[in-house]
Amino acid sequence: MTSDTSYKTLNVRREGTVLVIGLNRPHKRNAFDTTMLRELATAYGVLDTDDSLRAGVLYGEGKQFTSGLDLASVGPELQKGTNLVPEGGINPWQVQGRQLSKPLVAAINGSCLTLGIELMLAADIAVAEESATFAQLEVSRGIFPFGGATLRFPKAAGWGNAMRWMLTAEQFDAAEALRIGIVQEVVPDGTHVERASAIAQLIARQAPLGVQATLGNARLAQRESEEAAEAKLVPTVLKLFASEDARIGVESFLNRTTAEFVGR
Repeated sequence: MTSDTSYKTLNVRREGTVLVIGLNRPHKRNAFDTTMLRELATAYGVLDTDDSLRAGVLYGEGKQFTSGLDLASVGPELQKGTNLVPEGGINPWQVQGRQLSKPLVAAINGSCLTLGIELMLAADIAVAEESATFAQLEVSRGIFPFGGATLRFPKAAGWGNAMRWMLTAEQFDAAEALRIGIVQEVVPDGTHVERASAIAQLIARQAPLGVQATLGNARLAQRESEEAAEAKLVPTVLKLFASEDARIGVESFLNRTTAEFVGR
């Protein structure tokens, strides 16, 4: 395991081929100021472009995942239209610009508010501890969810479930988040990061090209249309059949050994 000390508001470490990213402003309930926004966008860019990385984990240091935006810091920049995504970075909410091409597992603890829910919805898999709570508070503050919840929440939870929580700004618990499908697993308190990392490590052991093709095709269907995704099915699988990883996969199946994929 290696740590990256170049971030001021994040704890970032590599666990083999998994990049583990911790939001690290616990004294501010991990609220996003402009520095954290830029640094998380940078970390996402590293995950996406570093060929030695195959999956990511996102969690919050301290007692909660995140309370959302530090409005005193970010509000003026948003009003001015400042671009808070550095060159080479990826908008962590992935509503503008390019999306991550590698899977991301979110680990939720404590309270997950506003843009925190949207950050979780922009990930691919979410694990929450039993005592975690959620609230989409924007309508109680005179604004609306602008980080992707209006796009993703109804698709993940169904229209009525999404509107129930987005339009009332009420708090709900991890059991409800699991019931409506915005988290995939609820685990004992204090084990959320460990469990999310285990899932990410399992993904990282699969064939990287196959994982990225699966993720990319599913996202294409979600963002554009099923027809667009269907048109890519055969061309993509033919390309993968010719890869070194496909050969490794077949050999491991025939020989009943564990495949060691190389991402080529």
